[in-house]
Amino acid sequence: MSSTPRILVTGSSGLIGSEVSVFFSAQGCELHGVDNNQRAVFFGPQGDTRWNESRLRTQLSGFHHHELDIRDRTGVLTLVEDLRPECIIHTAAQPSHDRAAAIPFDDFDTNATGTLNLLEAARRFCPEAPFIHMSTNKVYGDRPNTIALRELETRWDYADPAYESGISEDFSIDQSKHSLFGASKLASDILVQEYGRYFGMPTCCLRGGCLTGPNHSGVELHGFLSYLVKCNLEERPYTVFGYGGKQVRDNIHSLDVARFMWAFFQKPRTAEVYNLGGGKDNSCSIMEAFALVERLTGKKQIWNYQETPRIGDHICYYSDLGKLRGHYPDWGISVSLQETLREMVEAWDRRLDR
Repeated sequence: MSSTPRILVTGSSGLIGSEVSVFFSAQGCELHGVDNNQRAVFFGPQGDTRWNESRLRTQLSGFHHHELDIRDRTGVLTLVEDLRPECIIHTAAQPSHDRAAAIPFDDFDTNATGTLNLLEAARRFCPEAPFIHMSTNKVYGDRPNTIALRELETRWDYADPAYESGISEDFSIDQSKHSLFGASKLASDILVQEYGRYFGMPTCCLRGGCLTGPNHSGVELHGFLSYLVKCNLEERPYTVFGYGGKQVRDNIHSLDVARFMWAFFQKPRTAEVYNLGGGKDNSCSIMEAFALVERLTGKKQIWNYQETPRIGDHICYYSDLGKLRGHYPDWGISVSLQETLREMVEAWDRRLDR
């Protein structure tokens, strides 16, 4: 490894990509970010990430922006051949399972084919470089909803003691409803594993829960906590889809995601899969999130309710972090849910005042 490792980050203007860029830059790395603001195409002006691109260009020395669509196979091959990075961190994606149904070709071409383009470029030009893929817990489809649940006052929780610590990596990904987004991300997940196993490349898939933080451009179709905070501050209604608003997510700050990626970069493994979320301690239901945000802002959350849940939505999901902590015992959750929400409230306050 060179004294100044060259790191390629796709989706560098997004939540995770930007956090990774800042974190790795602070460790003395040379960052090359790939982003073409496709989030604004997927979600409209509210999804625009140019502000984040500008922040990285301004604040990080040694950051190089590449205006490239990962669906551009020739462009991806050329860039990786020229850079020959010492690590590829792949966070670019079409991230919404709701939006995927309306744009199935764009969804699959971005999530599956875009990942294949990057993997093949890595195999040809830098096969020894760790390839870190931001996957999703949606690869499990709606199978988590088959676990016996119990309804509590403000949330659903697992009734089966086998899932006391959450869902682990050996949970089945088969024969369930994934949404088209879940299917395209599962295709990319399997590809990353296979390039690791078949070609002996150091790869990992990080099956994220709710990845969040102050630099998230949250919209209704993606970015649960960020969008909820924004609705609270703007005093406009947040729509709850089914399950009494008691559906549970585990939430992990983007900094802790970046910290784990750094740990993997330092000690890579082959064809690994990790459920990377906040775990049970950083989980909350929508109703619990309302209460937490209200305490921070002093504003009552306005919301409305639709009885029909979103297709394939998890009633309860939080990650079992046991495997991940076993392989990387120095890593752990460093930012609590309460601190994450406080940062998000402050960030949205600043952005909404612009």
